[in-house]
Amino acid sequence: MGGAKKPTAAKKDTSSNTKDSKKSKKDKGEGGPKKAEITVMVNEQQAMKIIQNAKVITVQDMARQTGVKISAANKFLKESAEKGIVKKVGGYSGHHLYQAVSS
Repeated sequence: MGGAKKPTAAKKDTSSNTKDSKKSKKDKGEGGPKKAEITVMVNEQQAMKIIQNAKVITVQDMARQTGVKISAANKFLKESAEKGIVKKVGGYSGHHLYQAVSS
């Protein structure tokens, strides 16, 4: 039955000042140090040996066996598929299976 109290005129003025000060604090933090780019390369000889020895390989298997991140292994397998070294033989929803092209 009570309901919320209405702020007084003095409190209205202070509440608008705190919002402005919060915005200015966010603006100050934008000019921080830039992060360095990290490039990770898959050892192609090691990766091709792994692909040749397996019937099929997934991105996760490639990443685990070569010791790189999944994104690096995914990029390597996609580029290899474009070059015709491996072919996509199955999988779904990002979990694709790759197989070495028989020569």
